[in-house]
Amino acid sequence: MTRKTPVISILLVDDEQRFRQGLRTLLDFYNDRGELKFKIIGEAATVEQMLSVTQKQQPTLILLDLELSENKAENNGIDALLGLQELSYPGKILVLSSHQDDSWIFRAMQGGAMGYVFKDCLAAQLYNAIATVIDDKIYLAPEVATRFFRHFQFYAGHSLPLAKSLKLTEREQEVLHWLVQGASNDAIAKNLYITVATVKAHLSSIFTKLEVKNRTQAIVKALRLGLIQA
Repeated sequence: MTRKTPVISILLVDDEQRFRQGLRTLLDFYNDRGELKFKIIGEAATVEQMLSVTQKQQPTLILLDLELSENKAENNGIDALLGLQELSYPGKILVLSSHQDDSWIFRAMQGGAMGYVFKDCLAAQLYNAIATVIDDKIYLAPEVATRFFRHFQFYAGHSLPLAKSLKLTEREQEVLHWLVQGASNDAIAKNLYITVATVKAHLSSIFTKLEVKNRTQAIVKALRLGLIQA
């Protein structure tokens, strides 16, 4: 019996209708050629529209532009990420942006995004980016990762007293190490010879000590505090 591929519901968030239409065309192409199947359940041009649709539709994935106003200097895509945190949105967020500044990438990842794709690289990277974040892993192409790590390296070593005060146990540090490597709960359990339930318990404790809400935020904060070397 052929196993049916689950359909990934997607919300498109960008203030330019032409760009949203381009995303639709690209996703339709993936539906015809790729293994993953996508269903666009809505579009939004503002933060308010995005939050409203998200509450009603609960998409699996949000493709989010960081510039959602006529004033492109405003970083209201970060406001969107913070709004999704307040909603306790359980899905995945992939940022699509023209901004290539280190600080924008860093803040987006710290805000809960699981990946960041430059708009001029969409055709080559979007499918792999979606597949990666749906698999609960971080997606940063080499050119993005370079900027991201360059930014957090500015902070590394400056927060060591705080890192020590977090009082992570040796086992929690091991779990955090594998988390930063992109390992799933199952992979962490196998590498550390513990159960998945124990991994989840350690992650819950790590999230509490780091004062974060999800895996992505934990990874970014661990790197920024110098807890783990990438």
